[in-house]
Amino acid sequence: MKEELIARVLQVLRINMSWMTWNLFLAFIPLALSVWLFRGRRGRSWVWWLGFLVFYAFLPNAPYLLTDVIHLIHDIRTIQSIWMITLVLIPVYLVVILAGFEAYVISLINLGHYLHRIGKSQWILGVELITHALCAVGIYWGRFLRFNSWDFITQPDALLTRGVEELIGKQPLVIITVSFLILIGLYWLMKQISLGFARQRQTETGINSQHHQI
Repeated sequence: MKEELIARVLQVLRINMSWMTWNLFLAFIPLALSVWLFRGRRGRSWVWWLGFLVFYAFLPNAPYLLTDVIHLIHDIRTIQSIWMITLVLIPVYLVVILAGFEAYVISLINLGHYLHRIGKSQWILGVELITHALCAVGIYWGRFLRFNSWDFITQPDALLTRGVEELIGKQPLVIITVSFLILIGLYWLMKQISLGFARQRQTETGINSQHHQI
């Protein structure tokens, strides 16, 4: 019985590993682009603007991982063992979902760093709110309409026509609004934690350098 349960858990994890790896890969694309776009000292050439557009096209993939909780619900019903669910399944999902959302948080922190560097600090909050709204729409398009980031190039007509038509309905607006509010709350929380860790690390680095000088 125990061996059968372990085999079932491993089977579930093996099935999930493919989409988890793929979704994390998509989530880390905007993170990598944010480092290249906003942390470097390069000018805003046409290559930079192209990278900026790709950054925003792929950015919803990072918070999109929050919606993968629906797979967790299905897996819980499949395994039906409170110990395996608590000790294996939930921790795996938490790591994947938090990693994806942290990629979103750091990407926007990098964008805010860039705005501060070019003297547009007053834009940071507005840009963050607009980004949350766009990502809420992107999450809805991805989860319910099954659009992908590259559909902006492969089928822009379908994305604009069907995607915009769906936004008119009452239910999509409710879902998008709830997603927007969740993004605001989670982003604020994770941003404070991330910046707190960054400040602590800078303080420890400064203390260590002072010790070396002494």
